[in-house]
Amino acid sequence: MSRAMPSGDIVETAAAAVGLPMPPLLVLDRLRVFLDEHDLGSGEVHAQRIGEGGGSNFTFLIERDEGSFVLRRPPRPPLPPSAHDVVREAQLQLALREAGFDRLPTIVAVCDDEGLLGVPFYVMDYVDACVPTDELPPGLDDEAARRRLGDDLVDTLVEIHDADVSSPGLAAFARPGSYNERQMRRFAQLWEINKTREIPRVEEVGSWLADNVPPALPETVVHGDFRLGNTMVGRDDPTRVLAVLDWEMGAIGDPRADVGYLLATYSEPGGPPNPLGTSPVTALAGFPSRTDLVERYVSGSGRAVEPLGWFEGLALWKAAVFCEAIYGRYLRGELGVEDERAARFEQGVPDLADAAAVTVGL
Repeated sequence: MSRAMPSGDIVETAAAAVGLPMPPLLVLDRLRVFLDEHDLGSGEVHAQRIGEGGGSNFTFLIERDEGSFVLRRPPRPPLPPSAHDVVREAQLQLALREAGFDRLPTIVAVCDDEGLLGVPFYVMDYVDACVPTDELPPGLDDEAARRRLGDDLVDTLVEIHDADVSSPGLAAFARPGSYNERQMRRFAQLWEINKTREIPRVEEVGSWLADNVPPALPETVVHGDFRLGNTMVGRDDPTRVLAVLDWEMGAIGDPRADVGYLLATYSEPGGPPNPLGTSPVTALAGFPSRTDLVERYVSGSGRAVEPLGWFEGLALWKAAVFCEAIYGRYLRGELGVEDERAARFEQGVPDLADAAAVTVGL
């Protein structure tokens, strides 16, 4: 299928967007008024896309003569029901900080007025740190340092799961019933919305997972996309996680969902790449093995985590569902030139479904 390459993602004024094939992602004069109203910097506004892009909400570096910030907003509408809710994402982080977890960027403004950019958005203080994805920052060039970072990654997850979900802010996110069952229902519905073709393996795995939902553990905050590539590490001490990013799928639920997702998206030293292709740097010598990750989590949290295979399968199956959404946006020409890699999901989604099937023994 041919793709119309979008242009004008960032425009100075709304008038400049007239005639564009798609609405812009940022209108700078409107954003400047919002920032001024919230005393966020001063002077002209300059913006550029940052982050991996295409797979989730969009993130922009906002620079002014005085002040640097990060803006996060959803993709262009229409959006699947309950997906890409950035106001909720911001509120969860604010509640989590109030509950004592501070490895987060500081959110300085939330806008639920869709009249400004066409969608809600929120603004964070800029954090001068590194996101380890395809490359590691300086200071992680020896095995001992990489081991310390791997250990701190697990310790960070333990801290997230230790947050008091009965605190007023977090309690507002609790929902009745089984988190695991809700995940199955929601992503089965999203598959029907997202799919661009028939992939029977996705439905086969989904049916098996739904028929074999394990009893839940006591609920904690769940990040939903916890991996090294969604963290920031310090420039002075890159062995420590400074901030955890991308809380779009955050919720109150079964902590094993995060452990299973971490394992499913983790490439251990000496092992093959993980099926999603995320955070490939953990394949370098020194990073913990998958077994090490689980043992450290169990020791630090005091929780039994089996059956982890179900949660790893859930993670890969959910990845197939949301990657199909990205692939659909690619086919419709809704992604920028920098997101051409979304084309890989033509084969990547069936591969994820196959990996999920192997993980659960189908």
